[in-house]
Amino acid sequence: MKIQPLSDRIVITKIKEEVKNYGGIILPDSVSEKPQMAEVIAVGTDEDLLDLIKIGNKVLYNKYGGTDIEFDNEKYIIISINDILAIITE
Repeated sequence: MKIQPLSDRIVITKIKEEVKNYGGIILPDSVSEKPQMAEVIAVGTDEDLLDLIKIGNKVLYNKYGGTDIEFDNEKYIIISINDILAIITE
């Protein structure tokens, strides 16, 4: 089974990073800020969007944007192109 977003929507999954304080203690998710970096899993049908964002891109997104979903026991976020702040290139 597969998710195919419509129009200008994108399916992303958070990139988890361990957050450590200055003493080297790993902080739990409840203490750290919500991550804003994600990997693109699926791209909607909008032609301009398809030219700009590709599956596998890493993006920065609006902290409070999108809708959290769970699909096939995985957590995803469906967001609009307006919630994408930047594409991360290496």
